[in-house]
Amino acid sequence: MKLILLCTIAGVLAAGLLALGVWQLERRVWKLDLIQKIDQRVGAPLVDVPPPSAWPSINASNDAYRHVRASGEWLADRDTRVQAVTALGGGYWLMTPLRTDAGFVVLVNRGFVAAENKAAVPVPQGRAEVTGLLRVTEPKGGFLRSNDPAAERWFSRDIAAIAQARGLTDVAPYFIDAAAVPGQLLPVGGLTVISLPNSHLVYAITWFVLAAMVIGFAVRLLRRD
Repeated sequence: MKLILLCTIAGVLAAGLLALGVWQLERRVWKLDLIQKIDQRVGAPLVDVPPPSAWPSINASNDAYRHVRASGEWLADRDTRVQAVTALGGGYWLMTPLRTDAGFVVLVNRGFVAAENKAAVPVPQGRAEVTGLLRVTEPKGGFLRSNDPAAERWFSRDIAAIAQARGLTDVAPYFIDAAAVPGQLLPVGGLTVISLPNSHLVYAITWFVLAAMVIGFAVRLLRRD
C-alpha cells in the first residue's frame, strides 16, 4: 500500500513537471515570434505616432518598439527626470512633452543625462520633428521603488502619473524613445536597449530532467518490490 501511494505521488509529480516543460516550450515559441516582430518594427519605415482613435488598442505585444515620428511644439517647462542606469552610468532620462500638430500630447524621452551634467542640458525651443521608438507606459514605479510625484522622485516612465503631475491633458498612453540627434551632446538619445530574456529552453530542460529523475525514482521503487 505504501509503495502504491509513493508511485502515485511520483506519477502526479512527474506529470506536473512534464506539463511545466511543455508550457516553457510553448512560451519559447511565443517569445521567438515576439522577438522577430520587434526586429521587424525597429527596422521598418517611419510611421506617424498612433492617433487617439488607436489608443485603446495600444499594447506592448503589438506596438512596442515601432519606428515612429511626431511633429509639434515642445512644452519645455514641463520636463520630468526619471532615474536611469545605462551603459553610460547612472543618471536620468529626460522626458519632455510635445504638443503634436494633431493637438494631443506625447511624452518624448529626449535621452540620457548623467547626474553631474543636468545643468548643461539645453532647453528645447519651438517646433520639432521627433523620430524614435514607441514605448508603452511603465506604471507603478521601478527599481523596486514607487514613484513619488510630490517629491519629484521618478523611477519609471509612468505616463498617467507624469501627465497628472505636469497638468497635461490629451496625453498618449505611450512615449517615444528619441533617436540620437547628430551634433547633440546632451541629452544622449538612441540608447534604447531591446533585450527580451529568452531562457525558456533552459527552463524546459530543467523541468524535463526533474521529471525524468522522479520517474527514475519510481522505477527503482518498483524494482525493489
